Formats: sequence, structure tokens, C-alpha cells
Amino acid sequence: MFERLLNAFSADIAIDLGTANTLVYIKGEGVVLSEPSVVAISDDRMRRDVFAVGAEAKQMLGRTPIGIRAIRPLRDGVIADFEVAEDMIKYFIKKVNNKKNLIAPLIVICVPSGSTAVERRAIQEAAEVAGARKVYLIEEPVAAAIGAGLQIFEPTGSMIVDIGGGTTEVAVLSLGDIVYSRSVRVAGDKLDDAIISYIRRVHNLLIGESSAENIKKTIGCAVPDSVENPLTMSIKGRDLMNGVPRELTITDAEIADALSEPVATIIDSVKTALEHTAPELAADIVDKGIVLTGGGALLRNLDYAIRHSTGLPVSIADDPLKCVALGTGRALEDLKKYKHIFSTMY
Repeated sequence: MFERLLNAFSADIAIDLGTANTLVYIKGEGVVLSEPSVVAISDDRMRRDVFAVGAEAKQMLGRTPIGIRAIRPLRDGVIADFEVAEDMIKYFIKKVNNKKNLIAPLIVICVPSGSTAVERRAIQEAAEVAGARKVYLIEEPVAAAIGAGLQIFEPTGSMIVDIGGGTTEVAVLSLGDIVYSRSVRVAGDKLDDAIISYIRRVHNLLIGESSAENIKKTIGCAVPDSVENPLTMSIKGRDLMNGVPRELTITDAEIADALSEPVATIIDSVKTALEHTAPELAADIVDKGIVLTGGGALLRNLDYAIRHSTGLPVSIADDPLKCVALGTGRALEDLKKYKHIFSTMY
């Protein structure tokens, strides 16, 4: 009875706490916030003033004056800076809650399937300190599968590949739970790093993270569409030979070459998961195929590369960027149905 009253007077929240972006889902309303997981703070560790959070802070990356740092408090899907992550979660909760509710919200928050107990505890504690009355954890591949509309409660196998900013989660699910999962810390950030490294090595040009992300989104691909008619893009950076700014033109074939190693790692993780899948479930996956979610699923021709390597049907979810948040939110909407997939560290 008391719990029902709490639920009636609080706006319960589901959070997809991603390395690149954080999405917030409010019970009964849907996804109400999607912002970069970036915080701009003062360099003075004794004061730790917060200047900006989210989209505003992301614009400051690589452009901050002395005394201000724009940082990402999550790396590889887990919290790298606890205090800054706490400030970020507090800000997002306050932004969506807007002090309309007197009772602290119940929060369902997703965690990578390969995260350690220490990493999960850090995420749970950050949400509690940020103002949650109770925190449940849900594994990212399960949330992604629910958000993608897969029938995970049926006695058949479903395979999900969630490529986020920090981790790629590969999982086979059946009867409402994970049968096999594999988490590799190669995803969107590593794709950006590979582009930076390639352009530095091949063209002696230094570019920043924001520029690399823009290249990835504009002409990035796992396999180029056409060798005869390549996509091109002009980029600017600092020439490492003489130290002055320089502009050059790159092609999608070059970016495919730059991304070949991290893309191969993602494909290998899919193959490893298939090798560890029981024959009956493997037969289901042959029929139903592999579903891609997460921002990394939008890398052009990645579905083709996985299809070519595995020989299985590969499809991209309808709204890959929001799948984890939508799945976490649907679990929040029906706590009783999904109770067995939640966990808590104490």
C-alpha cells in the first residue's frame, strides 16, 4: 500500500547512462531527454563548480579556457569520475523532474553486461546520491532487446548486438533472460580514436574527438559503397610537420580502412557468441537473424559486413539510438512483469 502511494506521487525514471549520451525516460511520458554525457567543471578540485552539462558542455570539448575542464565522466560504459557523474545525474534528474514531485523517484538504470560488481555499485551509488529513493539495475542487452521489440519471453533464441559509445554488448536471449552475453570495450569511442590515429599516421594531421565523430557520422562506413565514386569530406586540423592549421580531403574508403580493426573486433565478438550458442537457439537465430541497436548500428554498411561474415540475416532496429532507453522505460512501466531481470548491489 505504502509503495503504491509512493509510486502515485513520484515521477519514476529510467536512465540509459551511456558513455556518449544519456537518455532519460519518465514513467507515463516516454523519453524526455537525450543529451551528451559531458560536464564542464572548474579545474579547482576543492570547489568543483559545474559550468555546463550535456549539449552545452559538449560544445566546450577541446575549446575550454584555463580553469575549466570539459570531461566525460563515463568511459567504456562505466563511471570513471564518480563525483562528476553524480553531478551529471543530479542535473538530468532535476531538469526532467522540475521539482514537480515531493517524493524522490525510483530509478531503473542500465549497466553493461560485462561490468564488474564494483562498477555496478558505483553506478547504483551515483544514482542514490543524486536523489533516488530506490535504484534497480538492468543489463544493457536485455533493455536493448525489449526496446527493439524482440519477444524475449518466448522459448526461442534472439540475438541482439548493442553498439554504444563505450561498449558493444552481444547477447543471446531466451525465456526472458540472457543465455549468453559478451561485452567488449570497443564501440563508438574506439571508432573515433581509430580515425584520429589513421589521419595522424597517414596524413600527419592532428584532429580532435569532435572532428573524428563528425567524420564518422558523415562519411564513416564499414565497407565503402563504391570504389569508383567515393564519398569525400574536407577536414581541418593541425599539421604535425610545421605546427600550422591545414585542410585536406579524405574519402570514405580511407575511413573504412581506418575503422577496419575495431569493426573486425565487433564482428569477432558476434562470431564468438554464435560459437557459444546452443544448437537449438542457433537454429532460431538463423530464422530470426541478428538485430543491431545503439548509435554504432548507424555506421554505414556495418550490417552488411556482419551479414557477409556470419551468413545470417542482419537488421537494424527502428530507433537504434533510443532502444536501450525505451527498453529500460518499458521495464519501469511494468515492474512486476520484469522484476526478475532487475538487480541491486545490496
